[in-house]
Amino acid sequence: MPTSRSYQDLCGIARALDVVGERWALLIVRELLFGPQRFSELRRVLANTSSNVIADRLRELEANGVIQRRQLSAPAASWVYELTPWGRQLEPVLLTLGLWGLQSPLPPEPAVIGPTTVLLYLRSRAHPDPTEFPAVVRIELDGQSWTALIHDGQLEIQVGETAKPDGSIRTDPKTFRELIGAPSQLQTAICVGAVGVDGDQKVIRRLLEQVVPADQISSERT
Repeated sequence: MPTSRSYQDLCGIARALDVVGERWALLIVRELLFGPQRFSELRRVLANTSSNVIADRLRELEANGVIQRRQLSAPAASWVYELTPWGRQLEPVLLTLGLWGLQSPLPPEPAVIGPTTVLLYLRSRAHPDPTEFPAVVRIELDGQSWTALIHDGQLEIQVGETAKPDGSIRTDPKTFRELIGAPSQLQTAICVGAVGVDGDQKVIRRLLEQVVPADQISSERT
C-alpha cells in the first residue's frame, strides 16, 4: 500500500527523499525520462518487483506531483504515466547518481539491464565530434524503437522510429551495452547473429565510438 513516511527534517535532501525515496520510485522516474509509459510497459521493465509495488509507487509519485496520468487520444485511448515539469527536473540528479553508482560493486547475478538504462548511459557519456556530418540512427532494443540524432556535437535520443535513418541496429540491451564498451566487436556480434544492422554500418560504429569508456569516469573526478 502507499506510504506516507517522512523524515520530518527541513533539509532539502530529506524532503526530496520524502518524495522519491521509497524503493522503486526513482527507477520509475528513470523509465519515464524518455517519454510516457503504460503501466504494462513499466511492469515489464521493472520485472524484479510486483505489480502492487509499482502501483503504489505510481500513486505516491502522482500525489506528490512528480508524475501525472493522462489518456492518449483515439484510437489508442490507453492511459499513460509521464513526468511533470517538476518531475523532469530530476533528470540531471539521476544521471549524476548513475555515474556515481557505476563505481560501486556489481549486483549479484542474475542482474537485469533495461533499454532505458543503456540509452541513458549512451546519451550521458557521448561526446560527438562537432565537425562531423549529422547522422540519424534507429535503435531497436527488445522490440522497442528509439531514434538517435547526432548533430552539432550533441546526441539526442527520442522515443519512436524515424522514417529515413542512416543506419539501424537491432539487439538486446546487454549486447548493446557491451558494444558501447567495445565498438570493435560490432562485426563479430553481427556474424554470430547477436546484432542486426541495416543501412550504413559506419554510422552505427560512429554512434558507439562517441562514448567515453566507463573506466575513465573515476579519473575525470580526480
